[in-house]
Amino acid sequence: MRFIKRLIMTAVVIALLLGAAYYFGTNWIADKAMDQVTTQLENNGQLDSVKQEITSNPEVQAYLQDAKTADRSKLPIKTKEQATRVVLKKFSVRELQDIQKKAQSGMSAQEQQQLMQQVESRLTEEELLSLKVLALDELSK
Repeated sequence: MRFIKRLIMTAVVIALLLGAAYYFGTNWIADKAMDQVTTQLENNGQLDSVKQEITSNPEVQAYLQDAKTADRSKLPIKTKEQATRVVLKKFSVRELQDIQKKAQSGMSAQEQQQLMQQVESRLTEEELLSLKVLALDELSK
């Protein structure tokens, strides 16, 4: 009987440690990823051009229009960390790396359309709207 109690307690402690590692790990990954992307864009001098492209491209503006008027209190994702967790649940790390490589090397209009279809098929409308709102927040900094 003691053995079973110890086994259960060990399993509970391991589960708590894994949960904490997942929670704090995704926070760390979110911060690290944003820092890396921002640093790369700043070092290449592309941050301003990305912001300008987003503000001047009517297609992008139309796509982000609903995020500008969204009720933030009703969105399921409110922080970068939460967004990271959702994206990591919906996409594998390998898929995210492939998307990053394609984005860095330049994507054709067809590849962009395929990516958008993939994202829209895996995320709910509320999750997608939340990510748009967070993206606009990051771009306005």
